[in-house]
Amino acid sequence: MPYELEHRLVVGIASSALFDLTDSDAVFREEGELAYRRYQEEHLDDQLQPGIAFPFVRRLLSLNDLSPADPLVEVIVLSRNDPDTGLRVMQSIASHGLDITRAIFRQGRAAYSFMPALSMSLFLSANEQDVREAIKAGLPAGRVMASSFVDDDKRGLRIAFDFDGVLAGDASERLYQADGIDLYKAHETVNAATALDAGPLRDFLAGINKIQRREEICRAEDPAYEIRLHVSIVTARAAPAHLRAVHSLKSWGVTVNDAFFLGGIDKGKIMEILRPHIFFDDQTTNLQRTADSTPSVHVPFGVTNKEQ
Repeated sequence: MPYELEHRLVVGIASSALFDLTDSDAVFREEGELAYRRYQEEHLDDQLQPGIAFPFVRRLLSLNDLSPADPLVEVIVLSRNDPDTGLRVMQSIASHGLDITRAIFRQGRAAYSFMPALSMSLFLSANEQDVREAIKAGLPAGRVMASSFVDDDKRGLRIAFDFDGVLAGDASERLYQADGIDLYKAHETVNAATALDAGPLRDFLAGINKIQRREEICRAEDPAYEIRLHVSIVTARAAPAHLRAVHSLKSWGVTVNDAFFLGGIDKGKIMEILRPHIFFDDQTTNLQRTADSTPSVHVPFGVTNKEQ
């Protein structure tokens, strides 16, 4: 019997998002591919250090203890390395104790085109070109940004999303940019009960919700069970436009634990307190404020990211 992925939450991860590749990338850029190959072979037994998405991936995989016989989460490496240079990546994964056993290595070529075949609802990479091409192809992807976030040993996983351009499409953002704030507010009020089209990460949130429902079953069976997975939206929407966001989530059949309707308040200050292990936003101006304290991911979707 083949190993089925359709009922699991499947995340694709590039080695550039999972590990800190500063040294090896510098060798590749400055000395070329042959030197890079030698460097990776010579450092095969040197453990790569955690990258921006490492805390998120480690904590997401830890939720598989909810169903050890039939894992809820699958993380698969999608890499531009070839199998030889990818050995260090897989060896580092094993030495860090991450339960990642599946990988695609493509020797300098992007692997995101295999996402539908692998039922992936998210792909994370530090390669901006790969992420933009994936989004252009209608695939859910995000580029991890440099961060000084330091993980801790506490249990749990906190995920935060922007709303428009991430969970929802960009129709409202297009209206706002074209017609201004007053017409935008009037339009969102009139259409408060009309769900927006889904954005690139709506299905990823749906997969997260499935795991949250499994946690609720565990708590019903054991009141001492401590919920570990927590989801927030942190959006520039404010009243009255907040209503359409809430109704859209309900219409899609997805839920969040917290909602921050900020109306232009600096998201960075919120993140310093909320401290999610990953935050998704479509606007780099927001992410430049959050990245210092939070592993931040740019989702280059919609009108805000339209290439000139």
